Amino acid sequence: MNRMNALTDLSAREAAGLMARGELRATDYAQALLERADAIASYGALLHLDPEALRTAAVELDASPLPTPGTHPLYGVPLAFKDNIDVAGMPTTAGSPWMADHRPRIHAGVTQRLLDAGALVLGKTNLHEWSQGVTGHNHGFGPSRNPFDAERVTGGSSGGNAALLGLRAAPAAIGTDTGGSVRVPAALCGLVGFRPTTHRWPDDGLVPISPTFDTAGVMARCVDDCVLVDHAVAGGPLRVNPTPLAGVRLGVPEAYFWQELDPPVAQLARERLELLRKAGAVLVHCDLAEAGALFREASMTISLHEILPALAAYFARHGRPFDARALTDAVVSPDVRPLFERLFGSTAIAPEAYAHALLTLRPRMQAAYRECFARHELAALVFPTSPLTAARIGEDVEVSLCGHRTTAFSAYIRNSGPAGMAGLPAVSLPMGLAFDGLPAGLEITGAEGSDPALLALALGIEAVLPNAPIAPVVEKLASR
Repeated sequence: MNRMNALTDLSAREAAGLMARGELRATDYAQALLERADAIASYGALLHLDPEALRTAAVELDASPLPTPGTHPLYGVPLAFKDNIDVAGMPTTAGSPWMADHRPRIHAGVTQRLLDAGALVLGKTNLHEWSQGVTGHNHGFGPSRNPFDAERVTGGSSGGNAALLGLRAAPAAIGTDTGGSVRVPAALCGLVGFRPTTHRWPDDGLVPISPTFDTAGVMARCVDDCVLVDHAVAGGPLRVNPTPLAGVRLGVPEAYFWQELDPPVAQLARERLELLRKAGAVLVHCDLAEAGALFREASMTISLHEILPALAAYFARHGRPFDARALTDAVVSPDVRPLFERLFGSTAIAPEAYAHALLTLRPRMQAAYRECFARHELAALVFPTSPLTAARIGEDVEVSLCGHRTTAFSAYIRNSGPAGMAGLPAVSLPMGLAFDGLPAGLEITGAEGSDPALLALALGIEAVLPNAPIAPVVEKLASR
């Protein structure tokens, strides 16, 4: 393996440490990632890349004094940002060609905190149009493609992040997660995805779906990089020790979360549970079927009622006129346009239905989670992130789940959606390859505000699970 390929394998923490100690030039690291990004362009990961801007920033960093130890935890690390997160001077399209001329003048809050921590900007990544889908198949800019099979979806909506990370063109990437948009692509591409407790990370400068559910989050190839990014954004610990699994009580919510799993995912997940049990974890069977039922009943009511006012507020932040009808008419993805069409006339969500969902049903779900954690003294819940592996591109509006046809949207977020609705922190960990040869993920969901403890537990579980799979194409790129 040549040196450029070795650089692309570095974790964010490894790269930042080398550059902060003067052992690696920021220009060399940036160049290695840019060369890899060019080599994997056909995978549709990036919507915007400005190589000269990144090289200039890296040159300036190399010419500056080295930082005081501990002051810039992401020193010199180029991060990718999903293209619904504002980066000043770069387009924020939200995956819509209709927004191609939108260049924010101010950073999103999460962007600013990461740059303050020493990070550089690699580029803006592909996503499902307006983040309103779970496959990463963007019909305006083209799909992001799964590193393990270029004919399959990445998952979404943060699909470009998954392609970029899985192909080693970035060490970490920032996405958003409303009902699973960080965790689902992480699961389908063999990566780690961390959704923090809602509102723990800054919300400003994100193109919204639902202010009640939305949060930025991070995708990486290891849990430790999620710890590092969370430290930079939210002030979590700079390092956390892995939680030993001996005696740790993990809830296994059989009803709903372990039902309707496609056989490849079900078999792999059961095998991974056995590894956790052998490592000393206490697997506690618990009932959270109510959470699943409430998610199905209330989540779309809340998000569909909130999206237009939230988008209007985002446009106002940037001094842009907002025309909901023109936006809807410009949608090109066949699974997204019907969602926007539901926002008008007789199909619009009634205020009374929204209030009931937000003020009665959501608190009931949150109470069900709290009661489950308290009654069983759980450190986390554990279940497959997504009930099925990646669908083929072009066969991804409807999918087959356990022998019946259903919408891809409802299938892929079946398990990840409830934590988003409840506002809970969650981590998707790579389980390995299922017997269909595709990656699958194992989610752990924690109690509200338990983010550092959940990341420590994720480190402990990561150490027990097999190493994350590496896409065969990465080996081919490394041999060049």
